[in-house]
Amino acid sequence: MTERQQHRRMRGAGIAAGVLCACLTGSGCAERGAAAEDAHGEGAVEVVRRAADTLVEARSSKARTSMEMATGGTRVTIRGEGVYNFRKQLGRLKVLLPQDPAGATAQRPIVELLAPGALYMKNRGAGVPEDKWVRVDTQTLSDGNLVTGGATDPFAAAEVLRGARKATYVGEEDVAGTAVRHYRGTADLGIAAEKASRGNAQALAAAAKGFATDQVPFDVFLDEDGRIRKVRHRFSFVNGQQEGAVAVASTTSLYDFGTPADVRLPDSDDIYAGKIAEE
Repeated sequence: MTERQQHRRMRGAGIAAGVLCACLTGSGCAERGAAAEDAHGEGAVEVVRRAADTLVEARSSKARTSMEMATGGTRVTIRGEGVYNFRKQLGRLKVLLPQDPAGATAQRPIVELLAPGALYMKNRGAGVPEDKWVRVDTQTLSDGNLVTGGATDPFAAAEVLRGARKATYVGEEDVAGTAVRHYRGTADLGIAAEKASRGNAQALAAAAKGFATDQVPFDVFLDEDGRIRKVRHRFSFVNGQQEGAVAVASTTSLYDFGTPADVRLPDSDDIYAGKIAEE
């Protein structure tokens, strides 16, 4: 890696962290009949661990994301919406930052492209031209980009479940008109990193070391085909601008499986290599 590439990687990592830090300082194939069999112990754990593989079989979907955190008595929420290709591990999200105290949005939506080992952001501000992208190597982020991009990569969210150490079947529920089975448990990020795909292994390993704890409580809702309809993780995030850990709840909802999800990554000429302003 050249010195210029190294500086570009460091600048990109800093601006990705800024998505979350700016908010902190400002204010989710099994048969339904198997439910009873899988209700307790190792059966439930295995069902949850298979969820990521089932998404690959489903090929693609639309996705909604929500990231919530509380700071200074104020709850901050960052929302995203887009599509994801689970076969290629490529996604595109439009991320909406929360409103400021006056009720105005902080800036226009950020467009994020998700790829194995990389995050691309457009409309990020901080002196970056409107027609340019910022590229971040997610393995350089202390949370593996589970938090600091303001949206958790949908497939990374599913692969966290590969590290499930315990899971309990809660019961049948309804998510957006779809009957689902609700499981609740705890995942180990270190185990998830060992079992993850090549695209997410290093990022999850970074998260296992960078979070306040590598134990991640989760709630996951699976449809009759074992596909994730919603998954909610509760991370304990260490941010340099806050004393102690910050509790972050990340929710990913998936729907319209099989929808076209063609995601094209930027050409090298479209990636910003200049100075990024401090925020």
